[in-house]
Amino acid sequence: MSHRNTNGPLDLAQLRTFLAVYRAGSLTAAARLVGLSQPTVTTQLRALEERTGRQLFERLPRGVTPTPAADDLAARLAGPMDALEAVAGGGAADEPAPEPPVLLAGPAEFLSAAVVPRLGPLTDRGVRLRIVTGVAEDLLAGLRAGRFDLVVSTIRPRGRALLAEPFADETFVLVAAPSWAERIDRERLASEGPSALSGVPLLSYAEDLPILRRYWRHVFETRLTADPAVVVPDLRAIKAAAVAGLGVTVLPRYLCHAELTEGTLLPLLDPDDPPINTAFLVRRAGAFPSPHVALVAEHLREIAHLAC
Repeated sequence: MSHRNTNGPLDLAQLRTFLAVYRAGSLTAAARLVGLSQPTVTTQLRALEERTGRQLFERLPRGVTPTPAADDLAARLAGPMDALEAVAGGGAADEPAPEPPVLLAGPAEFLSAAVVPRLGPLTDRGVRLRIVTGVAEDLLAGLRAGRFDLVVSTIRPRGRALLAEPFADETFVLVAAPSWAERIDRERLASEGPSALSGVPLLSYAEDLPILRRYWRHVFETRLTADPAVVVPDLRAIKAAAVAGLGVTVLPRYLCHAELTEGTLLPLLDPDDPPINTAFLVRRAGAFPSPHVALVAEHLREIAHLAC
C-alpha cells in the first residue's frame, strides 16, 4: 500500500475487529465474535489497512494469516484492548456477558496425557476452553501477539514481554517392551553403559535423536552416535512403537506411566539422577486476566504435582 493516512487516532471499533480476526484466524469466526456481518468486518479491516498503510492479513483459501505488521500491532494492542473490554463489559447491564473461552496452548503430548484429563473441575464451573497444540517457539510467539491466554512451554521465554513460572518437571525413562527387555543384559547396561545396547533398534522423535542424545549425555556421560530405526514426530506414536516391540526409546514418565504399571513397557535403567525437563506456565506481562483465565492458571498450578 503506497498511501498512508496518518491524520487522527485509529478507530477503536476497527482495532477491536482486527484483534478478533487475528485471534480467530478467519473473517467469519471474527464476525461472530464481534457481532458484525462478514462484509462489515472486511470493510473495517480494509479501512484499518488504509489508515496504517500496511497489509495486515494475507487471505487464504480457508481463513487468513497475519503479516509481520499484524503481529506487531497485535502485540501492542492485545493487553490494552483486553483491559478495556474487561472494564467496559458487554451486553445489557442486567445480563452480564459470558466469560470468553480461555485460550490454552502447549505441546500436544503433554496436554493430552497430563493436562486435559484433569480439566473436569473447570468445565464443571462453566469454564470454556479452546486448546491449541504446537511447537514451543511458535506458541510463545502467539502468546506475545495475544493469540493465547496461557501457554505451557518446555522452554523458558526470554525478555520481559512474557512471565514464566515453573510448572512441572518431566522425568525421562529408558524403556522397551518385555520382548526386548528380556534380550538386553540390564546389569551390563547399568555397569558398562550403552555398549549393552549395540544392535538394538532406537525409536526417535526426530532424525537427530534429541531426547535419546540428552539421555545418553546425562546418564551415560557419552555422545550418542547412531541412526534411528524408526522416526515419528509424535511421542505418543513412539510409545506405541515401543509397546509393539519395535525397539528401545526414551519417554517422559508421565506419558508411559500406565504402560509401566501394566508391564507392557519396562524401564531398562533406574538411575539415581534421571534427566529432567522443566515445563513452564507462561502468560503475557501486564495482560488483564479474565476471571476464568485466572481460574485455569490456578487449577494448573494445583495439578502440577500430578502432571508428571
